[in-house]
Amino acid sequence: MVVRRVFIAGFMLVGLLTLGTVGYMLVEGWGFMDALYMTVTTVGTVGFREVHKLSRAGETFTMVLIILGAGALGFSLGVLVDFFAEGRFFRLLEERRMTSHINALRGHHVIAGLGAVGAVVAESLADEGKPFVVIDMQDDAIAMARERGWLYVQGDATQEPVLIAAGVKQAHSLITALDRDGANMFVTVTAKTLNPSLFVVSRSESEAAESVLLKAGVDRVITPNVIGGRRMANMVTHPLVSDYLDLVTHGRAVQFRLQDFELPATSPLANKSIREGMVRDRYGVYILAVREPDGSVDTNPSMDKKLVPGSVLVMLGTPQQLESLVHQT
Repeated sequence: MVVRRVFIAGFMLVGLLTLGTVGYMLVEGWGFMDALYMTVTTVGTVGFREVHKLSRAGETFTMVLIILGAGALGFSLGVLVDFFAEGRFFRLLEERRMTSHINALRGHHVIAGLGAVGAVVAESLADEGKPFVVIDMQDDAIAMARERGWLYVQGDATQEPVLIAAGVKQAHSLITALDRDGANMFVTVTAKTLNPSLFVVSRSESEAAESVLLKAGVDRVITPNVIGGRRMANMVTHPLVSDYLDLVTHGRAVQFRLQDFELPATSPLANKSIREGMVRDRYGVYILAVREPDGSVDTNPSMDKKLVPGSVLVMLGTPQQLESLVHQT
C-alpha cells in the first residue's frame, strides 16, 4: 500500500511540474527553461524572484500553482516519511536481491508452507547446505525466514505466479507442507504443469488422502500423524533402535549420516564388487542397500555385490567419509 502511495506521489509531482511548465509557456509565452525554472521555484516555495514580470493572468496561475504545490509536497513528504520509517525501502531492496538470487538457482528445492512441518524441512535442508526457497503467506513465517537467512517468497503457494517466483520451473523438487490436503493437491497439480519432471513430496493429514495425492502427481506422501504415532510406539518397544535412527537421521551434531548416491559410469567403483572397491577400507562407508537401474532393490547387499553404473547406493558414514566417496567417484 505504501509503495503504491509512493508511485502516486511521484506521479503527482511530475504532473504538477508538467502543468506548471506548459501553463507558463501558454499564459506568459516564455521558453521551456524559463517556464520550468519558474515552476520548480514556485512549487518548491523557495521564494525566488520571478524570471520575468508576470501579467495578471500569470499572477493568478502562480497562486493556483503554489496552492497545488503545497498540497502535493505535503502529501509526498508524508508518504516518503512512512516509506522509510516503516523500512519499506530497505525491504524493497531486499526483495529485489532475493528475486535475483532465486532466479539464479537451478536444481533447488521449494518448500510450500513454513508451518510446523515446513520449518523442520527447511532446517534440515539448511543443515545440509542444500539450496531451497520457502513460500508462505504469513508475516511471522516470513520474518523467521528472513531472520535465518533463507530465500523466500511471500504469497499463496496455490497461485501459479508465486510458484514461478520461487523458481519451480528450474527446481529439482517441491515439498508441499500446507495444512490442508486439498491445498497440497492443488499446489502439486499447478507445479507439475509448470515442471513435469519435478519430484514432489507432500504432507497428508490422513492415510485416506494418500491415494488422491498420488493420483494428482505427488511422488511421495508423508502423513506426520501416522509416522509420529509409529515412532512413539517404537520408542517404547525398541528404544535403542529409535535412538539410533534419531542419531543418523535427525541430530544437529550427527556423527553418522544416511545418504543416497547414484553411481556414475566414470566412478572407480563402477562394475566392481563392494569387496573389490574396498568401500569400507578406503572410505569408511557402509553400503546398506542398492537400487539397481531396473528399479529392484537389494536391501542387504553382500560384499560380492557388483556395483553397476546407474545404481543408487544407500550409504552410512560420517559427513566427511560420505563426501570423500562422492567427490572421488
